[in-house]
Order: sequence, then C-alpha cells, then structure tokens
Amino acid sequence: MSMSPDNASVAIITGAASGIGRALAAHYAQRGVHSVIGTFPGDPHDPEETLRLVTEAGGQGVIHEVDVRSTASVDAFAERAVQEFGRLDYAIANAGILRNAALAELSDERWTDMLDVDLTGVLRTLRSGAAKMTDGGAMVAVSSIAGGVYGWEEHAHYAAAKAGVLGLVRSVAVELGPRGIRTNAVIPGLIETPQSLDPVNSLGPEGLERAGKDIPWGRVGRPEEVASVIGFLTSSDARYVTGQAIVVDGGLTIKMRA
Repeated sequence: MSMSPDNASVAIITGAASGIGRALAAHYAQRGVHSVIGTFPGDPHDPEETLRLVTEAGGQGVIHEVDVRSTASVDAFAERAVQEFGRLDYAIANAGILRNAALAELSDERWTDMLDVDLTGVLRTLRSGAAKMTDGGAMVAVSSIAGGVYGWEEHAHYAAAKAGVLGLVRSVAVELGPRGIRTNAVIPGLIETPQSLDPVNSLGPEGLERAGKDIPWGRVGRPEEVASVIGFLTSSDARYVTGQAIVVDGGLTIKMRA
C-alpha cells in the first residue's frame, strides 16, 4: 500500500473511460482528489485519455479494469483504492449500458442483462464502496431522466433500471446515515456523451441537435456539467444532503409543452 503523501481524498469511478466518468475524474483532479479510473475491458474508449486529463490537471489516478456484473471484480476495484492511496472516500456508480428493445422483443435475457449492469451494477459499486470507505464518505449513483422522470418507448428495461437506482439510493442513504456516509443520485437530462450519440440505441447526433432546441437552456448538456454536480454532492458543501436526486437537464423536465 502506498499512502498518498498529501492525504488527499480518493474516489472510485466506474465508467470513467469516457463521458461523465471521464469529466468527473478530471474535475476531481482539479480539486486534489485522486481517482481510480474504472474501465470495462470491452469499452472502445481509451482510459489513458482520462488519465492524461487527470495528470494535466495536476492530479493522480490509476486505471483499473472492472466489470460491474461481477461482485468479485467490483470488490477488487474498491480495494484498489486502498492499495494505491491508503483510503477510499467517494464511490461513484456511473457505468451503464443503453439498448433499445420494443416490448414485444424484450426477452427475459435482454431485461436481465440490462438490469445486471444499470441497477445491480450500481448496487455492487455502492456495497463495495461502503465496505472500504471511511466513515463520513459520500457516494453518488447516476440515473437518467428516462426512468428517473420520464418513460421512453422501446427502453422499458433501461428506464426501469434507472428508476430503481433512485429507490436504491434513498434506502442506502438511510442505512448508512449513522456512519456519516451520504448517498445521492444525479439524473442527467440529454447530455452529449458517446452513449447519447449512438444513433441506434439512443438519439444520435442529429436527434440530440433537434432535442437541444426544445431545452430552455437552448442546447444539450456537457459531461462536465454533470460532473460538477457530482463533485458538489461529494464535497463538504453538501454535508447535509443525502438520499436526494438532482436533475441536471438545462430545464428540459420543467418546460410546459404546448
């Protein structure tokens, strides 16, 4: 074990090879928080780019392959923080998949595969993180406006998982409150990430551009705009906030439709 010389706070972040997870690792580096950069072995995005951003921001990080479908893999991921930096303060459950399937095509297998990553994977991350975490830490799970606020045709399994994240977070927040561990969720709206840019399973570039025109803020969100909210929720500025879900959507969900 190599204890961090500056005794900095340490975070584990699943799904950190791109999108919100990458932006969060860079955000943490700017705050002096060290990160274990979680990446799925089959992810086409390069976690070395995340590590480069962390280093350029003056931070420290290590890359660790993790499969949130495996309890042993997630346990090892949380343990890596302790091995590398001597502690764990923040656990961020960000890894997720997005697949479309109409109800008639939504087989038991497709349903189970989705929930194993997008809901049970969150459970595994929070559970493993809490087991290694110092009292007074903080955890954040990433939900979605699909399920967290809205329904989404041909995405019932995805929406169900993301809705389930909210109930999980609230219950864990109650259970871990006596340890001073806060657990919250963010509900991103339309954010320009590799997942939302997928034209097969999500909106794709053209769909995002069209949707952005109907958002009060006038555009879709950026990963760093979600990352900064997660950073707030794990900071001492949010020390009395737990069991909550913050929507980050540029006003999309509060706009009245004509």
